[in-house]
Amino acid sequence: MSRGAIFHHFRDKESLFLATAEDDAAAMVETVARNGLVQVMRDLLDRAGSSDGDTAGWLGTQLEVSHRLRTDPAFAKRWAERSAAIAEATRERLERQREAGVLRLDVPVDMLAQFLELAYDGLVLHLATGRPPGELAGVLDVVEEAVRRH
Repeated sequence: MSRGAIFHHFRDKESLFLATAEDDAAAMVETVARNGLVQVMRDLLDRAGSSDGDTAGWLGTQLEVSHRLRTDPAFAKRWAERSAAIAEATRERLERQREAGVLRLDVPVDMLAQFLELAYDGLVLHLATGRPPGELAGVLDVVEEAVRRH
C-alpha cells in the first residue's frame, strides 16, 4: 500500500501500530484456544527459522507493546483487555486439557498458565535479542511435557 492508502485507513502511526498489535493478539487467542500456547511458541520458532523476514516485524511489535506497557498508562489500560483474552484462552485450554486427563493434577491451572506465559516471554526475549532459534524446538518439548500428566 502507498503511504496515502495506509493513512486513509489509519489516523496516524499509533493507530496503525495498535491495529497490527491487536491483530497479532487476536491471532494468538485463536491459536491458543485451538492448540495451546506452546503451539504459538512453535509457530514463532517456525517464523524465526524462515527466510521471509516476517519474524522481525512481529518481534518488533511485541517489543513495542512491552515498552508501551511500562511507559504509557493509557496504552496499558487499553491493552489489558487483549492480554486478558490471551490469558483466558490459555486457562480455558488448560482446563479442557485437565478434563481430558492430559494435564498434570498436582499444579493449579493458574500456575501452569503463568509458567507457559513465562516460557513464551522468554522465547520472545531470546529471539528479540538476536539469539538463534537453535534447538529451541526441543526446549518447547520440555515445556509441553512439564504441563502434561505422567
